[in-house]
Amino acid sequence: MNKISSYFRDSYKELTEKVSWPNFAQLQQSTMIVLAATLVITAIVSLFDFAAGGVLKFVYNILFKQ
Repeated sequence: MNKISSYFRDSYKELTEKVSWPNFAQLQQSTMIVLAATLVITAIVSLFDFAAGGVLKFVYNILFKQ
């Protein structure tokens, strides 16, 4: 039981004394970077999905014409 309480005590001490937390301006900047990257990656994946769907429809129409 002593090891567990020591672990939590040391973890709390590390979080309060050794970790450097960002200020609000840094946090806002990081959030905007993540948001922009997410939008760009979403647009790229959507573009690839649209292109792959078009190619598959074209191939299916060629192979399975009725």
